[in-house]
Amino acid sequence: MARNARPNEPLPPPLPPATRPVGQLVAESIKLYGRRFWPSLALGLPIGIFGAVAHAFDGWTYAIFSVTVGALLLTLTYVGAAVIAAERPIPRRRLFVAFAAGIVVFLPFPVLVLLYILPAVAWLALVGLAVPAAVIEGTGFVASLKRGFQLGRADYVHSLGTMAALGILFYLSTRVLAVALNAGSGQAAEIARPLSEGVLWPIVVLGASLLYFDQAARVESGRPRSRRSHDADLHHALEPDRPGRADPEGEPRPAAGGQP
Repeated sequence: MARNARPNEPLPPPLPPATRPVGQLVAESIKLYGRRFWPSLALGLPIGIFGAVAHAFDGWTYAIFSVTVGALLLTLTYVGAAVIAAERPIPRRRLFVAFAAGIVVFLPFPVLVLLYILPAVAWLALVGLAVPAAVIEGTGFVASLKRGFQLGRADYVHSLGTMAALGILFYLSTRVLAVALNAGSGQAAEIARPLSEGVLWPIVVLGASLLYFDQAARVESGRPRSRRSHDADLHHALEPDRPGRADPEGEPRPAAGGQP
């Protein structure tokens, strides 16, 4: 006799930002994209146009175009994503400060990308949170840059892992979507690729904006930057009876009369 199918168990609640892993943050950014679809999709429009126009340049012309126009558009989309992630009205002055801070952050980004992608990702993970800090906290220009650096190094492994995961997701997804668009509609690759980049870019900047809440929660909770729980509260291999163990297993127990 076939066993009755068990009902689906409810999913566990999401972890708070202070302990949220990279995978959950990426999932939350996708949910935010779906919840605020049209404003989020508009963030990808400048990137799609940039990708379509950039094919007309090569060599040093492309490099100059990327450093100037590319930095402006990347900053613009990042500021917009931070506003969406804040989910509340933002004073206009904060947007100007965030844009100015973003120009400083993104100015070397296209050059680093041309050299190699990893330095660019590492740079954004370290200082990129200055933009959502200016939007959400209302800090000044210099204070926003300092705050972004503080947030980036609060848990740099988490920040770098998030930026890398978002970058990998964007790269792979745009290639797959571009191939699907090119095969399904017969459009040229130079049209399909910018279109796919424009559709998927909002996930990157929304995820980077949500990373602000993770790093800010880590700063507020006082979690150490360099020390992590590597043993997951398991017994220590070299000092099994060291102080501070979670359980007294293996330690001598007192006798019934209180004597060891």
